[in-house]
Amino acid sequence: MRLLKKDKIIKYKIQAIVFLCFIFYVLSFALADAAIISLSPSSGAFTVGSTFDISLFLNTQEKSVNAVQIYLKFPSDKLQLVSPKISQSIINIWSSQPKLDNKTGVIELEGIIPGGINTSNGLITKFTFRVKSVGSAIVKFLDKSRVLLNDGLGTDALEQAQNSIYSLVLPPPAGPIVVSETHPDQSRWYSNQNLILKWASESEVDGYSYILNNEPIDIPDDISDGVKNSVIYKNIGNGVYYFHIKSLRNGGWGGVTHFSVNIDSLPPAEFSIEVSPSVRSTSRQPIIQFMTTDSFSGLDHYELKIISLQSIKSDEEKENQQFFIEAESPYLSPMLELGSYDIIIRAYDKAGNYRETIKHLNIVNPFLKPITDKGLEIDGLFIIPWLFVWIISVFLIVIITYVGWRFEKWHHNIHFQILNRKFPEHIEKKLDEFEKYRSKYKGVSIFLIIISAGILFSGSVFAQETESQKIEFGPPVITTISRNISNEEIFYIGGKTDFSNTKVIIYLQNPKTGETLSQGIVSDKNGDWLYRHNAFLSSGNYILWAQSKIDEQLSPPSAQMQINVQRTAIQFGASRISYEVLYLIIIVIFLMIFIYVISRAVFHAYHAREKHKEFTKEIKEAEESIRRGFAVLRRDIEAELAVIKKVKLNKNISAEEKNKEDQLIKDINLIESYIGKEIWDIKKTEYID
Repeated sequence: MRLLKKDKIIKYKIQAIVFLCFIFYVLSFALADAAIISLSPSSGAFTVGSTFDISLFLNTQEKSVNAVQIYLKFPSDKLQLVSPKISQSIINIWSSQPKLDNKTGVIELEGIIPGGINTSNGLITKFTFRVKSVGSAIVKFLDKSRVLLNDGLGTDALEQAQNSIYSLVLPPPAGPIVVSETHPDQSRWYSNQNLILKWASESEVDGYSYILNNEPIDIPDDISDGVKNSVIYKNIGNGVYYFHIKSLRNGGWGGVTHFSVNIDSLPPAEFSIEVSPSVRSTSRQPIIQFMTTDSFSGLDHYELKIISLQSIKSDEEKENQQFFIEAESPYLSPMLELGSYDIIIRAYDKAGNYRETIKHLNIVNPFLKPITDKGLEIDGLFIIPWLFVWIISVFLIVIITYVGWRFEKWHHNIHFQILNRKFPEHIEKKLDEFEKYRSKYKGVSIFLIIISAGILFSGSVFAQETESQKIEFGPPVITTISRNISNEEIFYIGGKTDFSNTKVIIYLQNPKTGETLSQGIVSDKNGDWLYRHNAFLSSGNYILWAQSKIDEQLSPPSAQMQINVQRTAIQFGASRISYEVLYLIIIVIFLMIFIYVISRAVFHAYHAREKHKEFTKEIKEAEESIRRGFAVLRRDIEAELAVIKKVKLNKNISAEEKNKEDQLIKDINLIESYIGKEIWDIKKTEYID
């Protein structure tokens, strides 16, 4: 008992030790992430051409660490690393020389601290950077940076890496004051490629020398360009430019003023729109994804509009159709009704340029999901064109019709044989022989009924078809248009005007009939406008143009554009039937034909089979009955032969009796050839189809 109790105590002690070790292990990991690395200063403004220092500090937060691996990233187009200063550092041993790359903008540092260190503000190193160009510069730690605990396990203790951001600007003006009416803000991007610069000095000058180039800091030559105080540069390329100017006074040149100009006249790169699950979907809330890039100024934001191509009745829905909304990818659309839509995405860069992409979307009923304008879609894998669908359908109907016709012919043949008591040829032959012998030998009577069947199948194959103050202003710019739509989709057009709240008149002409439709709409405060027609257009080609109108003054007409309205719906007065619905109706008709043809084939096949089984049974019975009859005849013939044999024993028989004996023997041999089959009585039966 004492040994058992002692074993339990030892067991509990071991469990307690294991539990405490586990708790210590968990707590060691929970408390391991404690170190912080940071840059100082974390922010600031520095002028182009100057240098500044950044210090890298380590805070171990009461932990002992013995190694660091630091990876820093800086913008190489804006900053240039002059050198690190590692003469004063908490690192005792550099496991590898610091790696500095001004092309990729990456710094790599790896160092060891023998015995470990516990510090709240330990200096690892200092960096000296030179400012190359204006803008914002972010110096950040990469994710693979590590600070290792002095625990013999190399546990990563890095808890936080504090990045920094710096503002890089041009030096303050040392010469004339420079302004621009076309590009006033030196930090912004503009799409205007024509630059107007003006300058002035506080006192009289004898001349100016200036230059425009891509160098942030440059000094114009000492040759005077005259005393004019403005200059115009036309058709400047895209990029960042710097204007440098100095003034000449009393034979001496003054300081230089630098002015930066950012130009981006190109829209973002072309991009596509992805719709999930697909552009033809039963989902009422598809997910819209989009992404693009910009070469110079960079992307600013995206704007999105979903235009319904169905007729809209409520004023609220019409009003909602007028606006673009700012969106991010992926974008979950609002709940959409069944129908067709155009998704318009505009990607704007920081200069205000935008790239527009349009994607067509169909929200369909699940029952209509496999139907497309090109054919039947099989599980999203491939599409069978409508021509092949109709050919296959007609072919299947013809095959099923033929099979049904054969069944029906079989049914009617059996029925005809039953009504006319027509035996198969071999039975007829047996019956004839039996009747002959029955008459000859007074045999039994047999009554027979024969059954026959056939199928007559008919099916039809359907054919398939489904004056105020004059001001100068230009015409409205057309940027968005539904060029190729169907006559079951709504037409829309949009663009920009030179002024806000300007009336835009849209003209739509049918060249065949000469009929011209005009509608007006007012642009918003930004000059954007969008017109959405309130009815479907008839199929055909149309010519389109627009004019702006301010008070009673009209702008010149815009360039004419052509749109094509395809015929995808049949119109009966005010009613419209789309080809998709027409295809559905035809498919339903084909299904009804299939059901009718198959049901008739099954009906005739079933009844023909039942009658054939009964007929076969009765034929067997008839054959057995004939066999019985022949057996009786054989018995009678054998009896007569026995009589003749007795006569032969007592006396000589005559030639006539001899011939009769020979005939009887011949008849017995012939009868034996029929007796081998099982034949029974055929019951007389009335068959009604």
